[in-house]
Amino acid sequence: MIRKEELNLVTEWDKTFKKSDKVDHSKVTFANRYGITLAADMYVPKNAEGKLPAIAVSGPFGAVKEQCSGLYAQTMAERGFLTIAFDPSFTGESGGNVRYMASPDINTEDFMAAVDFISLNEKVDPDRIGIIGICGWGGMAVNTAALDTRIKATAAMTMYDMTRVNAKGYFDSEDSEETRYQHKAAMCAQRLEDLKAGEYKLGGGVVDPLPEDAPFFVKDYYDYYKTDRGYHKRSLNSNGGWNVIGCESFVNQPILKYSNEIRSAVLLVHGEKAHSCYFSKDAYADMIKDSKYADSKELMIIPDAVHTDLYDGGDKDYIPFDKLESFFKENLK
Repeated sequence: MIRKEELNLVTEWDKTFKKSDKVDHSKVTFANRYGITLAADMYVPKNAEGKLPAIAVSGPFGAVKEQCSGLYAQTMAERGFLTIAFDPSFTGESGGNVRYMASPDINTEDFMAAVDFISLNEKVDPDRIGIIGICGWGGMAVNTAALDTRIKATAAMTMYDMTRVNAKGYFDSEDSEETRYQHKAAMCAQRLEDLKAGEYKLGGGVVDPLPEDAPFFVKDYYDYYKTDRGYHKRSLNSNGGWNVIGCESFVNQPILKYSNEIRSAVLLVHGEKAHSCYFSKDAYADMIKDSKYADSKELMIIPDAVHTDLYDGGDKDYIPFDKLESFFKENLK
């Protein structure tokens, strides 16, 4: 029997963005096939009539639904879609123990469970469902699109391939058998230390205080996660981060293996000056290589934008919501 856990959800508005008067908001829960109950915010256009197209949103990796995934969900609801922004397993208000763990399999299932949930909503047309993944959840969204044939359109914003960065380091600078071996050996040793200590050691969120010589991308993350712009008390990145061994299984589990078999529409959006832009460029190249479905794939590069500008728009409203609206309306007809 499929059962949901009773979650203790916050009732007050505690988002990093203002509440819209154009949509109705409610808290909802649903279970994935691992029996983990997920918490989500649902946004429904006010005075909407008929069956609606729907979009499930999550990300970034280590964020919560009260941050930018909620902003995306609320904004797309203003534009006529029923949306949910959900916390992945083990994070935020969602269930799952031990906390602050990640799994390529379980987190892909989180997206599929979200599709299950909105497909059965009486206000939704189950043949018009899309997903949006942000940062590390952009890669997870593409992986889900390769698995879930019900998804008609996917947008991956400022995407990270978390398996690639864990296995090879940034810009593939640690792509060697020896480096991977040392990385795996360190995590295996940490497993025993955690067991002896009786608790899992946190890896630390975004560095604070910020060193003067910090790389630009670290400063970029600090500017979002550690300031009033995007700080949230339940966000891993704003606080103690993932467990040291939280992403262990990502090292040898590439998630984008069959991306060129995705038949539905995919839009990759990245900032021109984002340190992470190579993830989307390479993912797009792989997605259209030897693919019979390349015509429905698109890469959009936002001039001058950095990684976190696509979290909340930055100082110049960089998020291309008009493009997202037209993309989903075209593909969720």
